[in-house]
Formats: sequence, structure tokens, C-alpha cells
Amino acid sequence: MKLYTKPGACSTAVHIDLCWTGQPFELQVVDADYMKSPQFRALNPSGAVPVLVDGDFVLTQNAAIVGYVADSFPQAGLAGDGSARQRAEAARWLAFVNSDLHPAFKPIFGPGNYIEDPAQHDALKAAARKRVRSLFEVADRQLAGREWLAGFRSYADPYLYVTTRWADRVGVDLSGLEHLAAFRARMDADAGVQQALKAEGLA
Repeated sequence: MKLYTKPGACSTAVHIDLCWTGQPFELQVVDADYMKSPQFRALNPSGAVPVLVDGDFVLTQNAAIVGYVADSFPQAGLAGDGSARQRAEAARWLAFVNSDLHPAFKPIFGPGNYIEDPAQHDALKAAARKRVRSLFEVADRQLAGREWLAGFRSYADPYLYVTTRWADRVGVDLSGLEHLAAFRARMDADAGVQQALKAEGLA
């Protein structure tokens, strides 16, 4: 397997998942210019990461990729113990991060994609920060009495972790979210997380 990732993007979550499998994989760290190149667009016409190449199989979209990794390396337990219930729990919290939390950052990253008037961008970003904060509160409540979102370590956890790093970068207030803070500290100290961060120049 070969993963194309951009440092700090949602693809970093896939990178952590691959590190957690304990299995060998190839890595190509790319930047915004490379993602516009013909060779990358041949893999993913939308010019986005992550992209996973496994032999002649090219897969895009974060949620699809982490599911494929989990199925390819079931011993890693990234989708649970193999039971329908644990798989559903892992998928539930992956969907929360992928479909609710990640998109909530988009008005902060690119307000011009939502409102043309630059004078309104700060207000839009402030509203988006409140929305992001409310979603992190959901995650914080879920983590009460748990180390991991699904109740066991799954492919949802690296994705949540990456979004906490985004929150630091764009000024989302995470104060008082003690369970989330404990989760972040556990992830910061994790060997697989550190392996991925170092490889992407983020450690």
C-alpha cells in the first residue's frame, strides 16, 4: 500500500491508522502544488488527499480508505472485534467526525467559498467556531469514562485527533473539555501518532 498525504490534512488520520496496523506501507508526502500536478490528478481528479494505492487499486475519500485499511488488517482492530455492533460503533463515530465535525471547519478555512463579501468573513468564522465548539462538546461527553470514541481504539480516533490540531490552529476554544483534553494527551503520547507526525514533519 502507498498513501499520499498532505501534512496536517485529514489524510494524516489515515497515516496514523496505517501506523497502528504495524504493517509496512509506502508514504508520499505532497504539497498543494503537487496535488495540482497531472500525475496526481491521474490518481484523483479532484486533487485532494488522501489517496491510497494498493497494487492496481486506487482509492480516495477518507472514510472509504480507513475502512479498507481496517478490512485489510483486521488484527489491528480498527473497526472493532469483528462484531456487527463494534463495527457500527466505529462507523458511527467516524461518520460524526467526517460528516459533522470536519465540514464545520470549512467556513473557517475558506470563508470566501460561502460569502463573497470580505467584510462578513470574520462574522462567518466566529459563527463557525461556535459550531465547531458545540461538536467538540459532543465528543467530550462521549469520551467521559472512555479512552476512545467508540469505547475501543478505532479508526475514528485519529480523525478526531487531527481535528483537535486544527482547532488549535484556527483559534477554536476547547477550554473546559477535560475528557477531550485527556484524549488529546493520550494521542500525543502514542507511538503510532508520533511516527506519523514525524514522517510528515509535524512533530
